[in-house]
Amino acid sequence: MEVFYYLVFGFLAAVVAGLELSKNNKDRINTSQPFNSFKNSYLLVYSLMMAGDWLQGPYVYFLYSQYGFSKGEIGQLFIAGFGSSMLFGTIVGSLADKQGRRRACVTYCITYILSCITKHSPQYKVLMLGRVLGGIATSLLFSAFESWLVAEHFKRGFDQQWLSLTFSKAIFLGNGLVAIVAGLFGNFLVDSMNLGPVAPFDAAACFLAIGMAVILSSWTENYGDPSENKDLLTQFKGAAVAIASDEKIALLGAIQSLFEGSMYTFVFLWTPALSPNEEEIPHGFIFATFMLASMLGSSIASRLMAHSSPKVESYMQIVFVVSAASLLLPIVTTFLVPAANVKGGSISFSGCIQLLGFCTFEACVGIFWPSIMKMRSQYIPEEARSTIMNFFRIPLNIFVCIVLYNVRITSFASFHCFDLIEYYCCFLHVNAFPITVMFGMCSIFLFVASILQRRLLVIADKPKSEDWNAMKERDAEAEPLNVA
Repeated sequence: MEVFYYLVFGFLAAVVAGLELSKNNKDRINTSQPFNSFKNSYLLVYSLMMAGDWLQGPYVYFLYSQYGFSKGEIGQLFIAGFGSSMLFGTIVGSLADKQGRRRACVTYCITYILSCITKHSPQYKVLMLGRVLGGIATSLLFSAFESWLVAEHFKRGFDQQWLSLTFSKAIFLGNGLVAIVAGLFGNFLVDSMNLGPVAPFDAAACFLAIGMAVILSSWTENYGDPSENKDLLTQFKGAAVAIASDEKIALLGAIQSLFEGSMYTFVFLWTPALSPNEEEIPHGFIFATFMLASMLGSSIASRLMAHSSPKVESYMQIVFVVSAASLLLPIVTTFLVPAANVKGGSISFSGCIQLLGFCTFEACVGIFWPSIMKMRSQYIPEEARSTIMNFFRIPLNIFVCIVLYNVRITSFASFHCFDLIEYYCCFLHVNAFPITVMFGMCSIFLFVASILQRRLLVIADKPKSEDWNAMKERDAEAEPLNVA
């Protein structure tokens, strides 16, 4: 069965290379030299930021276990990270609209560097502080950088269609190539150089520091709505009003939460799905294959978005249906393929089928990221972009915390799993729900997302019932009454 892994990886690599090399003028967006310089500057920073993130993932659980913490204590640390992203990260991320997106990006670097430094301490409270800082940094990573990019793109007068090129390249590099290279580099530091499990965190801090230097030296500041001296509560209220008053924004938030919730659940469950009888599977190599599939998806997305037809709102319906079907495979194989009773061994026939389905899902993930970024740039008002984007992450973080609470974790290594340590166990057992039930739940979420996407397509060209400026004027008139 070992040959099967190489065949899948080689096939995906060949398809990705073929897609990239076969692009013609019809598949490319004609741009200007100033835009290319701007795009490359952003991609450099984004790649450095993602390298800092990817380097840490495979060794978080391993480091905690080396410090002697129990699985229950480690589980609490992970839940604290997602809880911090939901509570504190939402507040800090929303400040970017008032205090500046460039400043928020620098804050991300500083916060994540401090989180890396805490990994040198074996004290539980210090590590908990690091998880809190990491949760805040995660919210900034997925809101501040995109908000800065969109605002700066339009401030410089670039064509809106060119934005999709930056999005697709960012996912191709940051969530694909950089993830693979970072995993290999982290393994080199820990295994080949024998620098210990803290080394990847130190390397991550160095990449983040380099990225911060580039930001400080070459990025200009931009804001959301600096005209009024609003407090944070008023800012949250304005974002909530924007979501409630514009169906397109509300649909976009629901679609994002449903897909990302399914994606994070998949991250926790793919290992036990492929090795239900403790089969020996190469976790790091499989993860690299997933990232290659994601690169394939982003390459497909770049071609799709280079043309005016089909619209993003149209083809994303198909993407959600395909992703829903791919996560049904663990359920289908459970009923159709006889289960093996022998412990250990190589991956089963059922596991091979599921692996192909999971690669399909990862390709859908690669299409999803640049496509959702493009839709956010179209529908979310510039004045509260970071605030609304962090609002979208609240239900996601709640969902992930519930999933973590309802599983008994044997190893969190499957999260960002690129660990090549041979003895590293990488599977979890579901305590509250069987794996098939959780995959079925994810598939339902994705199918619902396709229905909501269909609704978004229908109303995409309809004007908003009330624009952002009108809402601000209405709130300004209402504020004296609220005071009285």
